[in-house]
Amino acid sequence: MSYEPMSYEPMSYEPMSYEPVAYDPQNVFAKMLRGEIPCIKVYEDDAVLAFMDIMPRADGHVLAIPKQAARNLLDVDPAILASMAPALTKLARAIVKATGADGMTMQQLSEPAGGQVVFHLHIHLLPRWDGVKLRPHTGEMAKKEDLEKIAEKIRAALA
Repeated sequence: MSYEPMSYEPMSYEPMSYEPVAYDPQNVFAKMLRGEIPCIKVYEDDAVLAFMDIMPRADGHVLAIPKQAARNLLDVDPAILASMAPALTKLARAIVKATGADGMTMQQLSEPAGGQVVFHLHIHLLPRWDGVKLRPHTGEMAKKEDLEKIAEKIRAALA
């Protein structure tokens, strides 16, 4: 049996019609950065703040946000993303270690059509276990004490 590569026609596409929407400095994550509302912080450096998701889809679900204003992936300066990379790697490894996870899902949602609800760029770090599905996003908040226990393990893994 011989192998013949498949031929294909390049897909046609319409240029993206996205018009950036103004960043709202009153979003909940901007308020966290200013210390106006609390969060369960697991990590902070000059570029990134990382904290427990209060509606986790997995135990150990962490959100990482840039300290600079950016609505989402569609309007962020690539330099901001680059400044986040070292922290994202460090956090992913610590979360896997702290939770005993088998892997990691990193997710970023942009605009309502993409599932974004809070309009400050944020990266979801979701520890994953073989054969275990993510919990659905129901809007139900986790107990603060449960989040604190996991956060402490993550902080210890970062030390």
